[in-house]
Amino acid sequence: MININHIYTSLLIGRLMLAGAHLHAQDTSLISRSYTHEASKTVKDNKVQKSFEIIDELEPQTTKDLITLTEIPAPPFGEKDRGLAFKAMLEQAGADKVWVDEVGNVLALREGTKGDRTIVLDAHIDTVFPIDTDLTVKIKGDTLIAPGIGDDTRGLVMVLTVLRAMNAAEIKTQADLLFVGTVGEEGLGDLRGVKHLLREGAELSIDSWISIDGGSLGRVNNGALGSTRYRAIFRGPGGHSWGAFGLANPHHALGKAIDYFTTSASQNIYEGPKTSYNIGRIGGGTSVNSIPFESWFEVDMRSLDPGRLLAIDSLFKTSVNQAVKYYNDSGVNGEIKLELQKIGDRPSGVQSKDVPLIQRALAATATLGTSPRLTTGSTNANIPIAKGIPAVTIGRGGRSGNAHSLDEWWANIDGASAIKLALLIAVLEAGLGK
Repeated sequence: MININHIYTSLLIGRLMLAGAHLHAQDTSLISRSYTHEASKTVKDNKVQKSFEIIDELEPQTTKDLITLTEIPAPPFGEKDRGLAFKAMLEQAGADKVWVDEVGNVLALREGTKGDRTIVLDAHIDTVFPIDTDLTVKIKGDTLIAPGIGDDTRGLVMVLTVLRAMNAAEIKTQADLLFVGTVGEEGLGDLRGVKHLLREGAELSIDSWISIDGGSLGRVNNGALGSTRYRAIFRGPGGHSWGAFGLANPHHALGKAIDYFTTSASQNIYEGPKTSYNIGRIGGGTSVNSIPFESWFEVDMRSLDPGRLLAIDSLFKTSVNQAVKYYNDSGVNGEIKLELQKIGDRPSGVQSKDVPLIQRALAATATLGTSPRLTTGSTNANIPIAKGIPAVTIGRGGRSGNAHSLDEWWANIDGASAIKLALLIAVLEAGLGK
C-alpha cells in the first residue's frame, strides 16, 4: 500500500511553516500595540473621517453599481464585457491611469506622494456561472438576489467605492495604490489573473496585496489553502460490446484507478495538516453497447501544507499509474494508455501574524469595532503568499448566502463598514501622505 506519510516526509525540506494557520484572533492580544496605536491615530485623521462619511453617502451609488455589474456575464475566460464596464467606472471615479492588461485584468493606478511602493486592492471579476445564465437581480428589501451578487461582484464594487471615497476626501498616500479587478479566480480560471500580475519578469513590482473575497466582517485571511487538480484521461481502441468483448475498456481501467487512489488516500491523509481529495467529474463513452475509446475523470486535492499537497499529488500519480498497469496485465486484449493533464495549481502556505500587513489588518478590524480572526482560504492571495509577498484577504461584509448557486443573495446589513475597513487597511499599508 502506498503511504502518503513516507512521501510527505521526503518532501519536508523547504516547506512553509504553518504555526499560525489555525490561530483564532478573538482578542486583541495578537495585535502589537504599535499597530493598534497606528490604526487609532489614522482613523482619527480628518480626511479619513471624511472618507467614511462619503462611503455612507455613496451607498445608493454602490448598490446601483453592484446591480449593473452583476447583470453582466463574467464566466472564467469570458470576463471582457464586465471588465470594460468596470474600467469605465474606475475612469469615472478619477484614477490617475486605467488600463486592461494582456489577460484581461483591469487596473487603476492612484499615485502616491513617494511612489516607492505599490499596494494592491483587489477583487475578482469572474463568477462561476455560464454566460447564458439569467443574472437579473431581484430586490427584496435590503437583500439582492442573483448569481454572483456576492462572490465576488460585491468585492468589485467595494474596490470602486474605496477609490471614489479616497478621491472625494482628497486622501493622499505615500505608496501608489493599484485598484485591480482580476480575471480567472474561479474554477479552471486557476488564479490566472493574479498569476499573470506576479509572474517572473512582470513590469509591475507589487509590494503588498489586499484581496476582498469571502463573507463576514472580521475575516483576516493569512493562510493559503492550496489545491492541485488533474484530468485523468484513459484511452483504448474502442469496439462493439459483444463483438469485441474482452477488449481493454477505458471505463474499467478508470474504475480501478479511482479505487486504487481513494483506498490509498483514505488510509493515509488523517495525520498532520488537513488534506482532502475529491473526484468531481467523470465522463466518456458513446453508447451503452460500445466499449468506449476514451474515459476521463477530474480530481481536486487540497491541503493547508505545501509538503502535504505535494505528497498527495505524488500518491495520486503513483496510484493511477499502478492501477493502469494492473489492469493492462490482467489479461485484457490490447492496452489502456493514461494521460494526466494538470488543470489547477494553487499553492499553499501561511504568513506569520507578525507580518506588518497582517498586523494592520487585525488592528484596523479591531479599531472599527469588530473582533478579528485569522483564517485560511483559497483566494487570489494564494499566489502572493506563496511568493513571500505580504498578502491578506478580507470579507465583503453585510450578510450573504447560497454562494455559487442560482439563488445567491447579499443583504446590505451595515455593508458600508466593510468598505471603510478596506479603505483603512489600504491607507495604513500605503501610509498617509502630505
